[in-house]
Amino acid sequence: MASTKNTEIVLLRHAHSTANLKGILAGRDNKIGLSPRGKREAEDLVTVLSAYTFDAIYTSPLKRCLETIAPYLKASGKSSIVEENIVEMEYGEWSGKPLVKLARLKLWASIQSRPSTVRFPGGESFSEMSLRANQAIIDRSAGAERILVVSHGDVIKSVVAFHLGLPLDSFQRISIDPASISTIRYPSSHVTSVNVTSHLSRGEKSGHKRDRFSLGGGSGRI
Repeated sequence: MASTKNTEIVLLRHAHSTANLKGILAGRDNKIGLSPRGKREAEDLVTVLSAYTFDAIYTSPLKRCLETIAPYLKASGKSSIVEENIVEMEYGEWSGKPLVKLARLKLWASIQSRPSTVRFPGGESFSEMSLRANQAIIDRSAGAERILVVSHGDVIKSVVAFHLGLPLDSFQRISIDPASISTIRYPSSHVTSVNVTSHLSRGEKSGHKRDRFSLGGGSGRI
């Protein structure tokens, strides 16, 4: 008889990056690290993550994710495993460009309203990203009680949408801020929390308007 025990999947978006600070779509640029705000957020994460016991920690290979989890790994003495399939979406020719300019392009409207139809010029489609990320997380959760996944805004939004039973075209309605935590129980697909930022310093989580750009996950409150 198959086990009905759930695995808790803790999804952590990387902290605020230098690309978030400049309003640039970073994509897979591995030169992008954390901003001063992001470095403070990474330190804030140590306490909240220390309240969990993880069977394994999986991280995107990109610098901004590795820098986000580094303070916790140092404090806990734990190690992480790079999972290539939870890497940022490949935005192709859009990578490295200012979001304010990208928002003027015709494709932008489809990205917001019908992302399932979009493939980025020279890049990946939203459907491909969602499939490889969701499959990787399901595979990695097998036999575990709790895992931590350190990834990117659009990736985490697609995972949350999948477990909520939402079509991919609705995933832009979900907000995933830098250094936020979302939790899912699998295989029951119970989404128990989304975009929690209460662990962040007061100045990082409140009193600011929200960034209007959702592509790439956005920069959260600015």
